Amino acid sequence: MLLNIIWMIAGIALVLWGADRLTDGAVAIAERMHISQMVIGLTIVAMGTSMPEFFVSFMSALKDTPDMAVGNVVGSNIFNTLLIVGCAALVTPIMILPATVKKDIPFAMVASVALLLMCLDGNISRIDAMVLLGLFAVFMYFTLKGAKENEQSMQQTSAKSSKSFMSVVWIVVGLVCLVFGSNLFVDATTVIARQLGVSDAVIGLTIIAGGTSFPELATSVVSARKGQSGIAIGNVLGSNVFNILLILGVTGVMSPMTLQGITTVDLTMLVVSMVMLWLFSFTKYTLARWEGALLTIVFIGYISYLVMGVL
Repeated sequence: MLLNIIWMIAGIALVLWGADRLTDGAVAIAERMHISQMVIGLTIVAMGTSMPEFFVSFMSALKDTPDMAVGNVVGSNIFNTLLIVGCAALVTPIMILPATVKKDIPFAMVASVALLLMCLDGNISRIDAMVLLGLFAVFMYFTLKGAKENEQSMQQTSAKSSKSFMSVVWIVVGLVCLVFGSNLFVDATTVIARQLGVSDAVIGLTIIAGGTSFPELATSVVSARKGQSGIAIGNVLGSNVFNILLILGVTGVMSPMTLQGITTVDLTMLVVSMVMLWLFSFTKYTLARWEGALLTIVFIGYISYLVMGVL
């Protein structure tokens, strides 16, 4: 027990340190390339922090249990939108660009609605998966098309900014620490929970789902604390889009997925969480602390509902 507690603490420390390095590297790259932090968050940071979800879903397909991929993605996206954004906003109010409210959040919401509609028949076919990959290509096209901003609106690279090569190195190091640290945390916490008599169902709904989203949580909270709100919100939105469109798209092409244990309530909560984020973003283009608190409370209520259903 004591050894696993040590490993759990080590995993948390590694994830937080990795998130710190990743944020610094991403900000430096954004400044040097004259690309907004939002775009960096939507692409590089989001793809990196979505690696745990990708590995879980990919291995599920290889092991002929692709239905696990749907639960992993749905749970992680709800975790991202409600708890991660909620916690980040509690740390400091998050400023949101008008373009994010008008384009990025609606696109993430469209991805959630598309998944809901595809799951109404109880499965995700290869055709459905190809549609998801097509939507992902559209998302990347418009994101990269608008990546370059007017240089006059960008601050000059500060003297403290790392050189481009070292910035890339820190991004890679940060991502490796995030993935390794989150796995260490999940493994140690799972052993502790089982030793305390917690059921596998509760472990899966809480520790595993939260563990694969741990990198997003650490990155967004650290970014918010440093005042890099573009990376904080971009990381969440990008991860949600990557999880649904790319991860389920790739997994579904490899092996069609059937729904087992994923209910309409779960899929509806996925859409509702995005709607809440979108509505809150309209209030002065800022996510206030009370709005972050409300998102967090809704997440706690949802998790309590799930736990009560399996006890």
